[in-house]
Amino acid sequence: MAEFVAFVLLLAVAAYACAGGTDYGAGFWDLTAGGAERGKRPRWLIDHAMAPVWEVNNVWLIFVFILMWTGFPVLFQTVFTAMWLPLALAALGLVLRGAGFALRKPSRRLARRRLYGAVFAISSLLTPFFLGAAVGGIASGRVAPGTEASADAWANPTSLLFGLLAVATTALLGAVFLTADAARFDAPDLVGYFRLRALLGLVAVALTAVGVLIVTHGDAPHVWHGLTHGAGLALVIVSAVFFTATGLLVMRGQTHWARFSAVGIVGAAVFAWGLAQRPYLIPTSLSVAEAAGDSESLLWLSVVSLVALLLVAPAVFFLYWLDTHGELEPLTESDLRPAGPTRGEVADD
Repeated sequence: MAEFVAFVLLLAVAAYACAGGTDYGAGFWDLTAGGAERGKRPRWLIDHAMAPVWEVNNVWLIFVFILMWTGFPVLFQTVFTAMWLPLALAALGLVLRGAGFALRKPSRRLARRRLYGAVFAISSLLTPFFLGAAVGGIASGRVAPGTEASADAWANPTSLLFGLLAVATTALLGAVFLTADAARFDAPDLVGYFRLRALLGLVAVALTAVGVLIVTHGDAPHVWHGLTHGAGLALVIVSAVFFTATGLLVMRGQTHWARFSAVGIVGAAVFAWGLAQRPYLIPTSLSVAEAAGDSESLLWLSVVSLVALLLVAPAVFFLYWLDTHGELEPLTESDLRPAGPTRGEVADD
């Protein structure tokens, strides 16, 4: 039973990495879009592409917390004690990011839109970095039962590189999905704009992934062995195949299929990491069996997980389908047409 719940937990982490990662990536490109005028069209596309689904993506994160807290309470306590600082900063980023995105669009004054936009964009960079840093701390074994709370437990090469890899993968996902959205909304200039950024994202992912493999060899030997043998190695190869396919599809302008291959990169990589840690949840100090909660709790958690997978997951994926097929909130001509400043913008300038 514990193994099944651990598998569902890994599945939920992969879902959040792909769905939430796409949103974080959009925020990354919002941050790098430039000034108010130069970044106007990319930001309009980002707002409309994210608006229908950005809140529902956090369902996967809540599911992860529920599975950890109920199914593996020792894991939950250990991780949130040892990695309290990066997780607290990630949580702060989640709150500020949501507030910035929600308040930016209705704001009339340019100064306020810039402030809320900056909060949204910077949080979209910091949140995945600190979540990745926490994962790096787990993978390298710096988190263990009995570890005391420390502000610098995440300050190590593995955590830093995992954080950078998380930022790079979110940037890649965001650029690939926005390229497809630009094509769907018939904005050819934005197609080229985000296609270039998708290719840059591929380069960044490749460089940081190599860095992660190098540092785990000495700093996280158990994970390194798992990634270079058996099922972990097979999934690394699958991720590399999806990586190559994504590059080819993006260059050929086949943006619809590039979204699936980009998700495949991240999903396969997350599963590779999860399987590389077997039989541990925290290498090499806490196994799945040792971390498991009460057997009756695991039984009911398994039932709830099955119900969620059968009822909630299809509804969420149907929402994603509606969004990616333009059935929820299409861009209007006025959104895509360059426009002059409003009265509030002139007053602030």
